Amino acid sequence: MALRARALYDFRSENPGEISLREHEVLSLCSEQDIEGWLEGVNSRGDRGLFPASYVQVIRASAAEPPPPARYANLPVGGFEPLPPPAAFKPAAQQPPPAAAPEPFPVPPSAAGYPFPPAPYGGSYQPSQGSDDDWDDDWDDSSTVADEPGALGSSYPDYEAAGGGASSRYRLSTRSELSLGSRGAGGHPGGHTHPPGGGSAKSSATVSRNLNRFSTFVKSGGEAFVLGEASGFVKDGDKLCVVLGPRGPEWQENPYPFQCSIEDPTKQTKFKGMKSYIAYKLVPSHTGQQVHRRYKHFDWLYGRLAEKFPVISVPHLPEKQATGRFEEDFISKRRKGLAWWMDHMCSHPVLAQCDAFQHFLTCPSTDEKAWKQGKRKAEKDEMVGANFFLTISVPTGPGASLDLQEVESQVDGFKAFTKKMDESALQLNHTANEFARKQVTGFKKEYQKVGHSFKCLSQAFELDQQPFSAGLNQAIAFTAEAYDAIGDLFADQPRQDLDPVMDLLALYQGHLANFPDIIHVQKGALTKVKESKRHVEEGKMELQKAEGIQERCNIISFATLAEINHFHKIRVRDFKSQMQHFLQQQILFFQKVTQKLEEALHKYDSV
Repeated sequence: MALRARALYDFRSENPGEISLREHEVLSLCSEQDIEGWLEGVNSRGDRGLFPASYVQVIRASAAEPPPPARYANLPVGGFEPLPPPAAFKPAAQQPPPAAAPEPFPVPPSAAGYPFPPAPYGGSYQPSQGSDDDWDDDWDDSSTVADEPGALGSSYPDYEAAGGGASSRYRLSTRSELSLGSRGAGGHPGGHTHPPGGGSAKSSATVSRNLNRFSTFVKSGGEAFVLGEASGFVKDGDKLCVVLGPRGPEWQENPYPFQCSIEDPTKQTKFKGMKSYIAYKLVPSHTGQQVHRRYKHFDWLYGRLAEKFPVISVPHLPEKQATGRFEEDFISKRRKGLAWWMDHMCSHPVLAQCDAFQHFLTCPSTDEKAWKQGKRKAEKDEMVGANFFLTISVPTGPGASLDLQEVESQVDGFKAFTKKMDESALQLNHTANEFARKQVTGFKKEYQKVGHSFKCLSQAFELDQQPFSAGLNQAIAFTAEAYDAIGDLFADQPRQDLDPVMDLLALYQGHLANFPDIIHVQKGALTKVKESKRHVEEGKMELQKAEGIQERCNIISFATLAEINHFHKIRVRDFKSQMQHFLQQQILFFQKVTQKLEEALHKYDSV
């Protein structure tokens, strides 16, 4: 008996290795054993590949020829991992008919041109491992005491008092009998309980899941939240409020603003001098208590924040370096990069108040137990993924709703802006780097060559022993020294003006690399709203279900627009300050050059 199946619904292939199906089409199966919800077979057009098992019904009929051999027959159930995968294709779980996926926001091609490499997204983030900060001590042991009281944020009482204690908790859930993400009859998760297009009740249609289970929209938890599958307890102190400001949605300002300096990087040792590392002194303004942190502590914190906040641009850390990490220039450059990173962290209304960040800033360096408690609690945070979106509180009431078409237009405009900014930042970074190189090597060499020529002329004139020529000889020799000093000024100048500009560009390259994922989450939510509206118009979905999807999409849109507005606000502040500093340093530089030339000129007055 040959294995055959009849297609229950239409299916359009979107990845290499898949085949398309037409409703009522009869297919030949390679095997009745599904691979993570996918079957392999041959359709009526002779195409061979994978298709969702939930889209077909297996039938048994006589056949003259045996079914074609299964290419994946040796793979265990539940462990499908094609090697190598065809293109970017990976099978997903059983899926209902797909909606049109939003066009992914491409990572800027210039991302590799900056010293701050883009980090992996959210849940897939792994702290970078380098030779300078190996996880080789009991700071990261396997013990956990996160459940002990006061493990996180206890040293920051003002925020706890403002946000409410642990008793100020309430349960939020997007699950209900009307939830679009709930299981339909027959147990198919989020799938059709009846064939689409049939004469069924309105409640038969649901918004489909993305077939690409590795997309940012899915991994961030955005899809699960929009489909109504998130539920959890949210403390008042965990709420992230979006308010309507003069420029649109904005994050509510931090009621306790503060800054934190990073000073005195020092080389320290442990294991009786066998292990060396650099420790940085942090002094938060709201506590005044200094703590010491290694780069690996920064790296751990970045990983937690990148995973927790899928719609917030967590600034990237300066890059690691395997060799020369104890050299003075590298340590100085890293400290400046960390200072920029810390400034952006403290300036963000949400990141600055995050419990993990406060623990990082306030936990005493010598209290190992308290550090481990806070670290473990941060790693057990339940308000991540889809549950994170439950913590976002948005404006309500008349005039507080967003026009989705206008939101889409604003996001598209910002997408074009980031692309252009990335291109221009790359160009400026390249130009500044090339100009700095010329100043350090070329300009210095040329000015000192001129100075050497003047010195040779002075030495030649000294052969004349006439007293009246001595003054001229000395003036020319001083001119030679002036040009030699001007060459040194050129070599030293880039670290005063151009290097800070390039440091700022590097920091913003990290932000620009973050926004494609943020925009992709918002675009994915908009796609689900459009699909639900289409179902309502076709009479396949109840209006209440569609309104629930739109309400949850509004939450993501509010957060996205708030983050965009914060980016623009901080961008204007940073580039205004940096351009002022650049021009001030340029003026000082040319004043020094002018002073050297004037001093040389005055030497000729007495000749």
